[in-house]
Amino acid sequence: MRLLSLCLVSASLLAPGMALAAPFTPLTIFQHAAMPVQVLILGLLAATAAAIAVCIRKLLQGPRLAGSSAFLKGLRLGGPLAGLVGAAFGTLNMTIGLANVKTVPPVAVLAPGWAEIASLILLGLITGSVAVIAHWAVEARIDRAVLGE
Repeated sequence: MRLLSLCLVSASLLAPGMALAAPFTPLTIFQHAAMPVQVLILGLLAATAAAIAVCIRKLLQGPRLAGSSAFLKGLRLGGPLAGLVGAAFGTLNMTIGLANVKTVPPVAVLAPGWAEIASLILLGLITGSVAVIAHWAVEARIDRAVLGE
């Protein structure tokens, strides 16, 4: 009985903080991000879609071996680096903001910044991974066309 009452007291202390927290989704992360970060998110999403489109176009092209492979090759490294640059920008903004406040903010205040940083890193890794897979598929297609296998 004592454990139950302790749990209820703990829950009542946590409930007001939980009631104030709105559900956080990838869309709200995007909406609350700074303008350069929003541009970077849109750029990474567009680059991922472009990598898929380039891969599909190259695979359906037939025996012709015309360009676009360099885009995929560059995106393999550029996607994760762009995500890390955005994450570093967000981390810098967050640490500057923390340095300018007198009291330590609660975790609920810091969580959206952490979510933005994590989502940029994840989006950069997804973009790079899609580019790696697309580049492998295109290179295999080129190898088959050149070697006649």
